[in-house]
Amino acid sequence: MNGGMSLIVKSTVRWIFGFVLVFGASTVLYGHLTPGGGFAGGVIIACGFILWVLSYGGRGRLSFSHAVASKLDVVGLAAFEVLALAGFLGGVFFLNFVQRFWPGENFELYSGGVIPAMNLAVGLKVAAAITLVFLVLTAVRLPEDGSDADDLSTLEDAQ
Repeated sequence: MNGGMSLIVKSTVRWIFGFVLVFGASTVLYGHLTPGGGFAGGVIIACGFILWVLSYGGRGRLSFSHAVASKLDVVGLAAFEVLALAGFLGGVFFLNFVQRFWPGENFELYSGGVIPAMNLAVGLKVAAAITLVFLVLTAVRLPEDGSDADDLSTLEDAQ
């Protein structure tokens, strides 16, 4: 299982990995104009990382750090909280304070005020959290010899 899938699958994933990430980032950035947003884009980005890990097996799984995913998860949450609480300076929770300084035209990228920044924070949070959940779920493996499940490999053994 450590070797991953066939060379064809690995080559295909290597080609489409960047496209999946760009599509996810586009979904996050244009979420206030088109269907999508931070959650949907974050799921798409996480699917790209999950696809990479599935195709490359144990070696691909070890190329992603649990610590980095956890830190990105916390950064996304903190960024969303800072943006949400920044409205208190104007006296309103979730105030769209960006519109005052940078109004933007309708149906353009900058027309959403603080919403694109919040979508970025949510996208980062969701992508990191789903990737982290997948990495943790794939860290525990059953023994191959069919013995009792008391001897499960733990997350520390996998790293």
